[in-house]
Amino acid sequence: MSSPVLPRSASARPDPTPSFPTLRVALPVPLPQLFDYAPPPGTAAVPGQVGCRVRVPFGARELIGMVAAVGAVDSPDSLREAQAWIDPQPLLGGELWASLQWLARYTHAPLGEVVSTALPAPLRRGDPVPDTHPWGWQLTAEGTQQRERLRAGTRPQRLATWLADGPVDEDRLDGLMDDWRSAARSLAKRGLVERVALAHSAPAVSVRAAPAPNPEQADAIAAISAATGFAPFLLDGVTGSGKTEVYLQAIATCLAQGRQALVLVPEIGLTPQTLSRFRTRFGIPVHALHSGLNDNERARVWAAATRGEAQIIVGTRSAVFTPLPNAGLIVVDEEHDGSYKQQDGIRYHARDFALVRAKALDVPVVLGSATPSLESLHNAQAGRYMHLRLKQRAGEARPPRVRVLDVRKRPLRDGLSPDVLDGIAQHVQAGHQVLVFKNRRGYAPVLLCHDCGWTAPCQRCDAPMTVHAGGRRLQCHHCGARQAAPLACPDCGSLALQPQGIGTERLEEHLVEAFPEVPVIRIDRGTTGKRDALETQLATLGDQAGILVGTQILAKGHDLPKLTLVVVVGIDEGLFSADFRASEKLAQQLIQVAGRAGRAEHPGEVWLQTHHPGHPLLDTLVNGGYHAFAAAELQQREAAGFPPFAHLALLRAEAQQVEHANAMLMAVRALVPDDAVIERYGPMPAPMPRRAGYQRVQLLLSAPARGPLHRALDQVTPQISALPQARRVRWSLDVDPTDLY
Repeated sequence: MSSPVLPRSASARPDPTPSFPTLRVALPVPLPQLFDYAPPPGTAAVPGQVGCRVRVPFGARELIGMVAAVGAVDSPDSLREAQAWIDPQPLLGGELWASLQWLARYTHAPLGEVVSTALPAPLRRGDPVPDTHPWGWQLTAEGTQQRERLRAGTRPQRLATWLADGPVDEDRLDGLMDDWRSAARSLAKRGLVERVALAHSAPAVSVRAAPAPNPEQADAIAAISAATGFAPFLLDGVTGSGKTEVYLQAIATCLAQGRQALVLVPEIGLTPQTLSRFRTRFGIPVHALHSGLNDNERARVWAAATRGEAQIIVGTRSAVFTPLPNAGLIVVDEEHDGSYKQQDGIRYHARDFALVRAKALDVPVVLGSATPSLESLHNAQAGRYMHLRLKQRAGEARPPRVRVLDVRKRPLRDGLSPDVLDGIAQHVQAGHQVLVFKNRRGYAPVLLCHDCGWTAPCQRCDAPMTVHAGGRRLQCHHCGARQAAPLACPDCGSLALQPQGIGTERLEEHLVEAFPEVPVIRIDRGTTGKRDALETQLATLGDQAGILVGTQILAKGHDLPKLTLVVVVGIDEGLFSADFRASEKLAQQLIQVAGRAGRAEHPGEVWLQTHHPGHPLLDTLVNGGYHAFAAAELQQREAAGFPPFAHLALLRAEAQQVEHANAMLMAVRALVPDDAVIERYGPMPAPMPRRAGYQRVQLLLSAPARGPLHRALDQVTPQISALPQARRVRWSLDVDPTDLY
């Protein structure tokens, strides 16, 4: 079977002007081009089909593509026909289609792969756009006649009474009657009721009374609500300062204008808490979009948004692709969070793409954080963003008192000093809650032989395996490999195998033993993998005295009013990282987790355990706060030529033989224009040279401005696929990388 004809450049087309119209289709394949097809049998290629999905043959496969343009060729003889149209009208168009094309150009990724990333899985597979109309129940003709004969007081009789005046929406039935569904099933079996599709009607927004904002909040709300077009705001507020209240009141203004609001949050765990607060305030459905939903649920929310039915959409990173035909406001909460950056496939940054979409939609966009990224702070200082400050905690809450604990020469039990254990006991006995923060899941980072020094390695990565399940299981956190822990040392046969270091599981074990009468709840990826697991775990603790042990999942936006003590264990490893962003990440993490303490009427404390109490980063954070740290760090970044004062692109190559990866990146380096503005570093081994069985090599490009960097990438990227060396490797391009690992 012949391959589809590749697009022809204008210069390659001979005179006279080509006269056979073609569909130029973007396909989800890693090739930087569009593909020419003849239209499906019995149809013609016209510009109005741009943005429609079409089923096409591709080699021996069938693929779903998106028509990106209508072209023309001299002769249709070499073209393959598209098989069938999927959409009668364009699925993508207007702002979203233009923004996706921008994203493909900016990331230098194939348009087909960008479109595939943006669409829900059912739409990628070619399924129709799902119905989003509400469902209700009504009496059948037989049911109307038999209603009076139903036994009084029974659930079927009560349901039939509610349906006597006509169809009733299922959501309304949820509020009218408990367990109405079993009654409906019973009546449906007897032919007395039936489920029917109802016409969609926008629910009336019923905004509950909002708390009176303090002066700083009022200024921020007024500034955002007064914006009449594109206006980027950096809402820079300390933890507990009421940033969410600013979002809510700005969204209320948006809804009053009959427009849609999109709110991005960094973690699935924040979504239930945010949804609950938004639904309570506005009294309308708030639609969620995150990876915890199944494919069909995500597709229905996408469809409701594209039809303008979804008025408020709250979601994680991929929700940035939600269609917004009536856009009024975009909010990016915790804008500094690294989870907004996609680390595989199309490596986009949701915060940055939200800014691009807001500009194209001509609506305000709010970036909120207690610890803004240095890029956002730099943009605010340069006047690109309006800088809104919230310097005080809302209500009567006060900032927590910070104490640095010098644990040098002090005995530690499973990573906890005696002072910490005494402090935990005091707070718990007072009826309060304590958070012990350790950003390492598992039982221990390493399994060590005490006699010969052997450590349990991952056979596929240049990293040790993490100990889980109290020492019974080993797991690699990089490739996912798992195995049972050996009973004896494979090198010397000794039985003296010991877990070394501390993880959340080990802390949990020790705290359960030390405080047997107190609930101890561990919050990490291992305990929150299931849907709504985090919400369930926190609800289990409720307002009773207890101890939370957790990773960074607990550092993001959670409101825990009974929490009065935060203990941060094991921060020292973050003080000496080779990653130039490590200091920023650690500072943000410490400020964020510290912000969980003392958010209500009880004062809070934060204790930092360290062997380096005099480290400049800790001294600056404790005595000057995050903005003092950020000012100093920005000066260092500028002196070193790091972002935001430089712009980076990282090419990664992976192969089972390192020579192949090196050869490929050397060939790419030779393609980069010999321009003194662009600095080239590498090829060089990645910080983790081997992962999942592949040798990893990197080539880093740096330029003081975006223009020269992207012009070079425009020239280089289309040539990479044609390199002979590229056929032996897996490679990727990451523009504006946040992680060089």
